[in-house]
Amino acid sequence: MAKQSIVYICSNCGYKTPRWQGKCSNCNEWNTLEKSQISNIKHQIGTATAGKMVDLSEIAENQKMRIKTGIEEFDGVLGGGIVPGSLVLLGGDPGIGKSTLALQLCLNIREQSVLYVSGEESASQIKLRAGRISKSHTLQVLADTDLDVVLATILEHKPDLVVIDSIQTLYSEEASGVAGGVAQVTGAVQKIMQTAKQNHISFIIIGHVTKEGYLAGPKTLEHMVDTVLYLEGERFAAFRILRCVKNRFGTTNEVGVFEMQGQGLVEVKNPSQLFLGEDSIKASGNIITSVMEGSRALLLEIQALTSVSNFGYPKRTTSGYDNNRLQLITAILSKRAGLNLSNQDIYINVVGGLKIEEPAADLAVAVAIISSIKDQVLDGTIIVGELGLSGEVRFVPNLEKRIKEAEKLGFKQIICPKTKVTTGKIKILPVRTLGDAVKLVS
Repeated sequence: MAKQSIVYICSNCGYKTPRWQGKCSNCNEWNTLEKSQISNIKHQIGTATAGKMVDLSEIAENQKMRIKTGIEEFDGVLGGGIVPGSLVLLGGDPGIGKSTLALQLCLNIREQSVLYVSGEESASQIKLRAGRISKSHTLQVLADTDLDVVLATILEHKPDLVVIDSIQTLYSEEASGVAGGVAQVTGAVQKIMQTAKQNHISFIIIGHVTKEGYLAGPKTLEHMVDTVLYLEGERFAAFRILRCVKNRFGTTNEVGVFEMQGQGLVEVKNPSQLFLGEDSIKASGNIITSVMEGSRALLLEIQALTSVSNFGYPKRTTSGYDNNRLQLITAILSKRAGLNLSNQDIYINVVGGLKIEEPAADLAVAVAIISSIKDQVLDGTIIVGELGLSGEVRFVPNLEKRIKEAEKLGFKQIICPKTKVTTGKIKILPVRTLGDAVKLVS
């Protein structure tokens, strides 16, 4: 007979403990431990029936094509479309556009049957959103939160693609805890995964995220699904980036760029040109740099503003850039370039609402600060490079792609680390140190 034991599972990180405590000792969140019962079943060796082994050479290859959503940016991130029988987990902040994107691709698909399962909206509310997105409303909708009812409907109608919005709203009587808890979410995904693999039905599961930006529920949730996508961007900014962090059927190096408009998310074919704009003001402190988003090179404008501080401790404020990285660059400028920044407030802004995470923009930020202090305008130049603590300009990956993107948009010259890339349309100015870059822009 199976022995029941009680454990407490954190709804934020999935940590297990035999005793309840106010704060999770793993993620330090308060009041997240939920009571759950588990069965300890001991199997003796030799009592289970042996499974059937299959030789891979004897399995016929499945030639079924991927499901095309009609949204090229979405299909490109997945590696060419949705693989039949796969589970795609789509996460993002509240209001970022997850449900809008999911409804758009459902309305775009024509050749395959699609079912949209909503636990957050009624069918009439979904129709209101569909009317804003598309003129065509041919879509099967199921508004229910009972997992068993949802799976029974899916098995009866056998659609090619099912969208579940969201996994945290589904509830099953067989699992313990409240809807959205660790036990409920884990049990729901396990049943959905079994349904998907046995019937070759594709699923797109929308998941909520925590305040730290991670998918809510246990971390095993990301291990169970085939693909994990994040829709990123500032809620009140126009641009969204669809990023793939796991993909069993393709690369994780692709990203999709969208712009939020009145009719939903619109694909951005040339994001660099859109981020830079056609009528940007030429002012001191404005520097263009190139960053990599997946395998795509994007040109972004970095704005720096310096002013004399009215207090004893100068401010360092950033938007779209790491504040700790700015502190590091400020120290390098003071030590290696001889700039006195102890009485200067420094403000850094990345135009377009994007966040720069790679160090290839270090040199551009440093030159933007110098340009603002000296009140010098630098036009028609791209600046790329990582700064070391000794003031050296270090090599950055995918430099050739960055140079080609700058060349395509008509820039005259690029200041970058030493490279073997040669081109006749854009002038390459290699630098080894921060001092070399300062001499070029002075």
